[in-house]
Amino acid sequence: MHKVEFSRVSLQSGKLLVGMAAKMSVASDATPSLWQRFMPRRKEILNAVGEALYSVQDFSESGGFASFTPEIVFEKWTAVEVANRNGVPNEMQLYALRGGHFAVFDHYGPPSEFPKTLNFIFSQWLLQSEWQLDDREHFEMLLPGWRADDLNAREEVWIPVKKL
Repeated sequence: MHKVEFSRVSLQSGKLLVGMAAKMSVASDATPSLWQRFMPRRKEILNAVGEALYSVQDFSESGGFASFTPEIVFEKWTAVEVANRNGVPNEMQLYALRGGHFAVFDHYGPPSEFPKTLNFIFSQWLLQSEWQLDDREHFEMLLPGWRADDLNAREEVWIPVKKL
């Protein structure tokens, strides 16, 4: 069952993440294989903060999200937040997630329904709000217990915004 709800606009400080990255596009999505590489090794990250998982989309190398098309290549990260830069496991990297205002949405449903959530955010909510898209990373927080096969799974969708 798909459902999306606007939760809040949150001012978030930057976060330090450790994880794995891959370049991909929506048209040639490699997200499942990235998660399959990361998940068995996430417990190697010894200074993790909390249990949330992060799925980050960085569009900075492709000219920003404003030029987005399904073929635009971006960098996708699977990661966890860490307390410091120490002890990064082999084949993983640090990533500094920039802070700022984010519109936060709750997506309920399987990953296959996620395009409907994005359609609501960009075709309805953003156009009717007092906010505009900011040129920073977009990310999802997968909360403890999240499973891709759970039809009622909830994840937080964080979209970078700034005042009009």
